[in-house]
Amino acid sequence: MSNRMIRHEPLRADADRDRILFAAAHLFREYGFDKTTVRQIAEACDLLPGSLHYRYRAKEDILVDMMRAAIEKTILGITEATAKAQDPLQQVRAALQAHIEVLLAGDDMMYVLLFEWRSLRGAAHKEMIRERDRYERCWATMLEALKEQGFIRPDVDMHLLRLIGLGAINWMATWYKKEGRYSLDEIGESLWSVISRGILAPHHLYMEKT
Repeated sequence: MSNRMIRHEPLRADADRDRILFAAAHLFREYGFDKTTVRQIAEACDLLPGSLHYRYRAKEDILVDMMRAAIEKTILGITEATAKAQDPLQQVRAALQAHIEVLLAGDDMMYVLLFEWRSLRGAAHKEMIRERDRYERCWATMLEALKEQGFIRPDVDMHLLRLIGLGAINWMATWYKKEGRYSLDEIGESLWSVISRGILAPHHLYMEKT
């Protein structure tokens, strides 16, 4: 019996975490982080406030863990997408599309990640910055590899490229509608077209057109 308990306990803990983060994300998106109470989150999870406090000492800890989970989900999506592409240029293109698809899939946690991080203060804010930097390093690694192999023009500022590129993608969360005019594939293709024409070396740009 003890072996079964040991084997199933992590699964239960993961399920509880998912349930809490899902409920909290919905409340944060609907009412905002500041106006959402721990009691509301506990009620949405069918938990006593004390049980919720056992896992998370403060509301800020829920938000940080939520952002950590959202970033991890995005990194996983990019990793799976790029694993299927051999060409380094196509890997970046696949990563771009994967980011868009994860971001715009309707997950409340992604919305909270984008718009509630300013609610964090002190140590929680520093933790959020570390998580954000972890994700941005994924893009920095891919883009620097492209530049080293001569895909990107030498005059392109890589730091600005990353900031502008991610900013353009993330802003989509403010205007994209599932029933709207453009599909995710169309959005991804259009953004890639704009970015690639601005950064690719002439030879590789010609290959992209053909």
